[in-house]
Parts: sequence; structure tokens; C-alpha cells
Amino acid sequence: MAYARKVFDQIPDPPNIALWNAMFKGYAQNESYREVLVLFSNMKSLDVMPNCFTFPIVLKSCGKINAYVEGQEVQCVAIKGGFRANPFVGTTLIDMYAGGGAVIEAYKVFGEMVERNVVAWTSMISGYILCCNMVSARRLFDLAPERDVVLWNTMVSGYIELGDMVAARKLFDEMPNRDVMSWNTVLNGYANNGDVEACERLFEEMPQRNIFSWNGLIGGYARNGKFFEVMETFKRMLIEGNVLPNDATLVIALSACSRLGALDLGKWVHAYAESNGYKGNLYIGNALIDMYAKCGIIENAVDVFKSMGRKDLITWNTMINGIAMHGHGSDALNLFCEMKNAGETPDGITFIGILCACTHMGLVEDGFSYFQSMVDDYSIVPQIEHYGCMVDLFARAGLLDRAIEFVRKMPMEADAVIWAALLGACRIYKNIELAEVALDQLIKLEPKNPSNFVMLSNIYGDLGRWKDVARLKVAMRDTGLRKLPGCSLIEVNDSVVEFYSLDERHSEREEIYGALRGLTKSLRSFEYLPDLMELEQGG
Repeated sequence: MAYARKVFDQIPDPPNIALWNAMFKGYAQNESYREVLVLFSNMKSLDVMPNCFTFPIVLKSCGKINAYVEGQEVQCVAIKGGFRANPFVGTTLIDMYAGGGAVIEAYKVFGEMVERNVVAWTSMISGYILCCNMVSARRLFDLAPERDVVLWNTMVSGYIELGDMVAARKLFDEMPNRDVMSWNTVLNGYANNGDVEACERLFEEMPQRNIFSWNGLIGGYARNGKFFEVMETFKRMLIEGNVLPNDATLVIALSACSRLGALDLGKWVHAYAESNGYKGNLYIGNALIDMYAKCGIIENAVDVFKSMGRKDLITWNTMINGIAMHGHGSDALNLFCEMKNAGETPDGITFIGILCACTHMGLVEDGFSYFQSMVDDYSIVPQIEHYGCMVDLFARAGLLDRAIEFVRKMPMEADAVIWAALLGACRIYKNIELAEVALDQLIKLEPKNPSNFVMLSNIYGDLGRWKDVARLKVAMRDTGLRKLPGCSLIEVNDSVVEFYSLDERHSEREEIYGALRGLTKSLRSFEYLPDLMELEQGG
């Protein structure tokens, strides 16, 4: 745009309106909305008359930067220029006012329009929806003389945004000409509102599916924690072959691999992405770093990071947190320095990784210094996660008094994660008094979590206080709660299989327990003796 502006300024004759409009459009496309308004002011000072293509661009720019006073001035110019009845100008004015919450002014413009086409009706109805006034939106929808598929979709989306899926589905069923985007709108509505079964049923009913249909279902599974279903649907998509995955699909699939620890499948998605034109894609690169880090192959994550030509804040955060999670604290701190040297400004997530790195290295004072720097140098307000990292840092270093003092000075109440970190540290450093305090807080925060009783019971057991162990077992029994069995996930034949402790449901349980007995026998031959008390209390 700088070059375009230089050429524009050097035109010997006064530029005609087409050239002015070209400049307005260029600035708007590059999101330089303030420049649009400055240039429009210059044009007025030269007494150049705008046309019907000028006002929509300028008014839209006013709306983008909330310049409503300037927008009213542009409206006055439009009226003086004889564009009051122009449907393009009127529709843009409605969008501008409604986007700023001035729905009364928007309706006034709508009422003054001589020619109201379906676009104008849609804009006004969208304005009411933006203001959460579905009653007025529906009243206007019912009065509309013409309804195209966009207007129907807009109204259905309005109900979905308010969480009223019953009304949305009822209106969808009344639609005379539903296109694939109509189906996708309702599909995403069910997914976003947590009704996965309805989402599945609608997907199967769809007469036609595009990439947004598949991503809607896959994304719905991911948002609702159904990662096994994400992988199965992704495989089905590839097998059917009618629609190819895009970068959004691959990112969701990689996220599911991260959550399930499905490394082999994640590697396959990596190879698929590179062979299908997504090598160097920023979003897939970020997802790959996250997947490899969470699946335990930090070296692959580093390789992906180094190969990326473009990095954003998410890239740096994912890499720093991944390295810190693997215990490579010094590498995480060095990468933080590289990030700052590259001109990237850290955010709150960055400092979670940095504090985690300090925790793994036992760098108590350095961690506290980074915590202060976050506030003083970057004006980041610490969240509960940052306070949790600091408590964990003090607790792991054995500074339990300092940790509990930090908890007392926090501006918010400590959550269960913080008290659990303290309870875990109490076991390491045999601090029974603080452990009992932590358990009392955990019972208040998580009354249905029996793991907290088990942790304190283990501490009593370590100290040989068997009466207290028995007392806690009775207390736990009286609550009627049982500790959830341990669960493992492994990849077998391109699928992820789930195993629970003492699981009798698996179809191949005889072979599994036979292998387990063999492993136990081998361990004993090497004179390994398991901690039976730990197994009894923790399992």
C-alpha cells in the first residue's frame, strides 16, 4: 500500500473517483481502516464527489474501528449527496450501527430505506441477533417479503448462539431450500451445545457433505472430549475419500493423538501433511510440536520447531512448555531468551513454561524473579496457574513454610491443584501437620475425590502411623467413594486400546494377565520386590 499511495500521490491530474475507490479498497483489504478515514477526509477537502461504491467501504471501516462519530459524519455526506435511498449505503449503515450496539439507529436507517432488498432485511435481523433480541429478529423475519437461504441461515444461527437448539431445529426443518451450509450450521450448533448424539444423527442424515461438515463433527467430538471418536471419524473420512482433510482437520486429529498418546498415528498424520502440501503450515507445525512433546518424543518436536520458517507466539509457547515438561529446564530458559531476541513478546502461557522449568531445576530464586518480571516488565496479571507454579516450586524445594505463606498472600483462593501439590510435597518431606491442613482444604474443594485420602494415608504409612491409616480407611469407606482404577492407553494395530487396573472386561484378558504373570516372575528373578503397601493403598 505504501507504493500504491506514492503512485496515487504523484498522479498529475486530479484522481477520478475510481482511483480514490481503489485506494479505499486497498487500505480496507489490508485492515488499515484509519487510513481509509484519513483519505476520505482528504477527498472531501478536494471537493471530489463520492459515489455509491465509496460509502460502503468507508462506513465499513468506521464500524471496524468503532468510529461511530465519524460514521455519522459520513452518513450526513451520503444524505447530502443524494444516497439516502441507495440500498448498498443503507445496508452498510445498518451493519455499522448494529455492530456498535446502536440497534435503534440501525432500525431508523432501515425504516427510511425506500428499497429494502433481502440483504437489507438480513442486515437488520442480524443486528437484532447481535443485541440478543431474538423476539424482534423473529418478528422481522416473519415480515420479510423475501427470504433467501442466507436469511434462513442467519435466523437459525441466532437461535443457536443463544443455545436454543429446539427453536433452531424447528426453523431448520421449515426451510424450503436447505444448502450444505444450512446443514453445517445446525451440525455445529449441536456440537457447540454439547449434544454429540444429535450431531452424529444429523451428520448421517446430510444429503451432501463438504470439508466443513466433517470438521464440524470431528471438532464436536474433540470439544466434548471424545478423542477415540475423533480418530475413528478421521479414518472414515480418509477411507470414504469424497472429501480430503484440510489443515484444520489435521490439527484436530493431531490434538486427539496428543490426548491419547497415539504416537504412531501422529507420525502418519505428519507424513500425510507433508506429502499433501502442508509442509511449513504454521498451524500444523504447532500441533506437531504439541503432539510429539506430549507423546514423549521431544527430539521430534525440536526438529519440527527448527524446520518452521514462520513462528508465532503459540509456536514458542508450545516448544518452551514441551521442553520444560520433559525436565530440560535450562533448554527451556535458553529458548525463552531466543524468543525475546526474535522480537516475540511473551504472554501468561509462556511464563507457565518458564516457571515449570525453574521447578524442575530447583531454581527457586530465579523462578521468583521470573514471576516478578512477568508482572513488572510485561504487565501480565498472574492467574491461578502462575500461583500454582510458584507454590509447586517452593514445595518441591522443601520450602513448605514459604509455600504456605505464598498461598495465604494470594489474591484468590487456592484451588485443588495447589493443595494437592502441597500434599504431595508433604509426603516427600514428612510434614504431617501441613498434610492434614492440605487434606482438610481438599475435602472442601473435592469432597468426592478419594485420591486425597489415599495420599494422606500413604504419608501416615511412611511414618508408621498405622492407626491413622486405619482411621482414614474407615473415613474413606464411610463416604461411599472408591478411587478410580488406574488407566493405560497403548497403540495396537493402528488403534488406541484402553486398559484399567484389575480389568476383567477385555476380550483377551487371559493372554494379558498371562503376560503380566510372566513379567512379575521375571522381576522377582532379579530380586525386585514391589512396595505392597503402596500397591494396596494406591490401587
